[in-house]
Amino acid sequence: MTVIDANRMHEIELRYPDYFKRSFRQRFGGLMIVLATLLYGVYATWFFDLPKLLAEAHWERVGLYLSQWVSYDVQPEFRIGDTGITVKYPRFSPLGDNPHPDWVVNNPDGSVSVSVSGKSRTVTVSKTEAIVTAHGITVPVELSSGAPKVVGPVPSWMTVYDDNVLADLGFAGDVSISADRVKVRKRFLGWANFVFDTQSPFFDKPAGEVLSLIVSGPELKPGQSNLSLAFDNIWHNSAWQHGDVWTKLFQTIVMAFMGTLLGALAAFPLAFLAARNITPNRLLNQVLKRSFDFLRSVDMLIWALFLTRAFGPGPLAGSGAIFLTETGTLGKLYSEGLENIDNKPREGIKSTGASTMLTHRYGIIPQIVPVFVSQTLYQWESNVRGATIIGAVGAGGIGLKLWESMRTNANWENVAYMVLLILMVVFLFDMASNALRHRLMGTKTH
Repeated sequence: MTVIDANRMHEIELRYPDYFKRSFRQRFGGLMIVLATLLYGVYATWFFDLPKLLAEAHWERVGLYLSQWVSYDVQPEFRIGDTGITVKYPRFSPLGDNPHPDWVVNNPDGSVSVSVSGKSRTVTVSKTEAIVTAHGITVPVELSSGAPKVVGPVPSWMTVYDDNVLADLGFAGDVSISADRVKVRKRFLGWANFVFDTQSPFFDKPAGEVLSLIVSGPELKPGQSNLSLAFDNIWHNSAWQHGDVWTKLFQTIVMAFMGTLLGALAAFPLAFLAARNITPNRLLNQVLKRSFDFLRSVDMLIWALFLTRAFGPGPLAGSGAIFLTETGTLGKLYSEGLENIDNKPREGIKSTGASTMLTHRYGIIPQIVPVFVSQTLYQWESNVRGATIIGAVGAGGIGLKLWESMRTNANWENVAYMVLLILMVVFLFDMASNALRHRLMGTKTH
């Protein structure tokens, strides 16, 4: 066992003061950060009143909206009159103008049976009652002249109102029962009429028959080939509006490209004037840098609002908003990149008597081009997403169409379609920009 005397201890303390004489911040800094984070969390919880927000949130709508993203519903209505039961479908039913689905059966006794989800969830409607079967329970509902009346105990999945009884059958749909009519909502997985709408001559035909008509079938429309007719029907699908959606998506891509390109072209020469080591004029440097700060501090969405007021709604306002924001953002990035270059190549070329232009061309440009292009590509990929957002305020592109579909609160499958297209475009642009950046920087992708 080694014993260290007092002199040796004092010598070690003098040699390593950072270990033996630590400051208060060094000793308790980590603990203070943890306590500050906890206090901030408590403050944020109180400030935003998170318990109340979580308690009052409509969580059931999350499942409803998600189900509508991947499914559609058909809503037959059974009207009860003196002559019997008549079936009515909405005007723009996914089944077409004169539907006769096999899940609606007219019984010999005059009643109508509807299979909402196989045999486990069914509705049978007669002139005097509606019988709902779900969750292993059969519940008769009398159809009196005043209001429907549930016979027996009311199950948890059924709600009784003053003049209406609502049976919630889960994802399969629901049944609304009133005195003189029964409305059924039956849900199907998938997107209805995604390829051909109900007005197309190819509607509701099997894929094999459609291919046969396109390849060798007789002309369905005189003077136009079936291939051309099929493409026209898909492009002008009234339910999904593929032509308009893809046109708006391409418009969004062009907006992002033009705005980023013009912003880069404007920021590039201004960055040379804003960089202190390139242009030794402090006043000019500060004016340009503060201008960059102003342009990028005003959000792209705010610029879009201003420009839509000035030029009206459309892609010009969107491209202008991206151009102004990118001039500020890229101007700052470019000028900071120029201020961090290695001055030795520049000084070497300048010592040969080369002009300022040649000095910049051979002493600065080779150093900054890979970085500048990398930053510009990243901003371009980011602006594809930004162009979607500003489109919602009227700046053109798919954003406005997406907002219109969301605002109706009834076309969530169309919303899902456009969101998937946007994700696909962002994913492809992200891959392309990453590949180009790695190629320019001389690194390998993994």
